[in-house]
Amino acid sequence: MLNNIYDFKNSKPLLFDMACGIITALLFSSFIYLEYYGFTIKFLNTIFGLLSLALLIYIPKRAVLTAGFFIGLLWFYWIGYSFKYQGVGYMTPIITFGFGIIYMLFFGVLALTNKVYIRAVLLFGLSFFEPFDWNWLQIELIFVDSYIGIFKYQLALVLLALSLPTQMPKKYRFYPLLIILLALNFHMPKQEDAPLKIKLVTTHIKQEKKWLRESLRPTVLLSYKEIEKAINEHYDIVVFPESFFPLYMNLHPKLIKQLLELSKKITIITGSLLLENHKHYNVTYMFDNGSYKIAKKLVLVPFGEYIPLPKFAQKFINNTFFSGASDFLTAKKPTDFTVKGVKFRNAICYEATCQEIYDGDVKFVIASSNNAWFAPSIEPTIQKLLMRYYGRKNGVTIYHSANYKGTGIIK
Repeated sequence: MLNNIYDFKNSKPLLFDMACGIITALLFSSFIYLEYYGFTIKFLNTIFGLLSLALLIYIPKRAVLTAGFFIGLLWFYWIGYSFKYQGVGYMTPIITFGFGIIYMLFFGVLALTNKVYIRAVLLFGLSFFEPFDWNWLQIELIFVDSYIGIFKYQLALVLLALSLPTQMPKKYRFYPLLIILLALNFHMPKQEDAPLKIKLVTTHIKQEKKWLRESLRPTVLLSYKEIEKAINEHYDIVVFPESFFPLYMNLHPKLIKQLLELSKKITIITGSLLLENHKHYNVTYMFDNGSYKIAKKLVLVPFGEYIPLPKFAQKFINNTFFSGASDFLTAKKPTDFTVKGVKFRNAICYEATCQEIYDGDVKFVIASSNNAWFAPSIEPTIQKLLMRYYGRKNGVTIYHSANYKGTGIIK
């Protein structure tokens, strides 16, 4: 078999490099698709994760570029889906191809050298880099449901173990692989359950219908139905998805009054919009015991809610491709809600996958999302894995309510 591989490599080097790159990308992405189809197997995730990192530091330069391109596609093919709701659906394949190129260049740094130990150092360095503020490709994430830990030092140990064999005498070549034992997931911060009964509402409202005028009344009636049901089932809190109320809540005092009245029986947490001083905010409202509090979003989605480019390019791209919609503003710090003495950190969609939300004294996060922007796709799966990653790293339990997919308690 080895002879056949060598013959293939020598006779068709380009095809060999492409095959190596595609196999590397498939291994690097396998944990996402296994999770998507309901097969989370720690042993497989461990083996595939280790093999993918090993291949990235050993395969030929052209193979590295191929791997980066297909990793970009396998992880983020869905990002362009949202563009059709901005009236620029023709951009979808361009965005998909663009993410392939971005991650070809991202991992292409490894192709600057053939030295395995330098590649290992570079790959570790890439784990700190977020292209265009987009942080959804966390290299350690491949081990989130494996026997390997998810902290930086554990990634460093794995890369050290995989790269050292090239520096060892042949007799002792594979001994450094024992270092991987030090990277095993022996201990994680403790994640507790909140001492309250929390109802997480999941909805299935299609994005093309969500913001239509005729959808507003059914949405409001659905909210009353779910709140009454939660009250009858003796829940302490009911949580609705991001932008569940497709309106600027502060411009609808009658709706606020009705929710305030219901909040005397149960705490209501829901997503909506806020218009304040002619500025737009994506927010969460908490109605509790006859009063309410607003939590503004802290971290915006790159290219979805803000343009991570120099100012001279922001206005042109915003007006050309987003119809002026990517102009939301943010809070200056995270917002906490306290319900019956229990503190919850608020997170809206993308925020729940950012470290900023988990900084400080945080045990519980209430997160809300509208994943219908990217339906149908693996986006809710990657989001869930990232929340699991940050929750486990920080010892935080996440209560997540989503439109389309993703609702659940994440630990």
